[in-house]
Amino acid sequence: MSDRTYHPDEPHGQGHRAQLNWLRAGVLGANDGIVSIAALLLGVIATGLGEGAILLAGIASTIAGAVSMALGEYVSVSAQRDTEKKLLALERWELREQPEAEHQELTGILMGYGISANTADQAAQEIGKRDPLAAHLQLELGMDSEELTNPFVAALSSAMAFLLGALLPLLSVVFAPSGSEAWVVTATTLVTLALTGFISAVLSKTSRLRSCIRLVVGGALGLALTYGVGSLFGG
Repeated sequence: MSDRTYHPDEPHGQGHRAQLNWLRAGVLGANDGIVSIAALLLGVIATGLGEGAILLAGIASTIAGAVSMALGEYVSVSAQRDTEKKLLALERWELREQPEAEHQELTGILMGYGISANTADQAAQEIGKRDPLAAHLQLELGMDSEELTNPFVAALSSAMAFLLGALLPLLSVVFAPSGSEAWVVTATTLVTLALTGFISAVLSKTSRLRSCIRLVVGGALGLALTYGVGSLFGG
């Protein structure tokens, strides 16, 4: 059954897709926190600075990264919400001013799902007597008027995901034996990237091995590059 099938008495598939998108966004946000902070820590470690300077740089970068992620998500989702509101207002106007055209449009959409013309016409009439706006939003646009995107929730979720991801490399620096910080940060980061790759693949129903390898290899290259730059300038 298609995600866009509408039934007035049952939950929409849109809600399930929204939940999946939030989960995936959370995993990606945490991954950003892991990679960016771990890479910065390795770059600072490579310069030969003391533990205090390394930790301070990590904390400052974590705060800056979380704020940046939250602001970027807020702006992006706010623009999306504005678009959704415009579409919602337009659909309301069309139902009020052009009911017959909207009825024909809905009938055509239902026929596109393999429903006969007579049955689709009757179904469109019955929907029109109950909640035509919800049906048109769901079938035409894949939207739910009760589940518009929330920029504040998106910003907070993005910031929290980044902070949780950044916490792992920061803790690895704090608890690493003296002189082994670089190895501990690297190992912690690569293992965590493999885990987030696995989770992302499960949510997306894609190849778990490919997702893990892609993240681990990409993360390893990033860590090596920043460590090399830190060593160069530190020297």
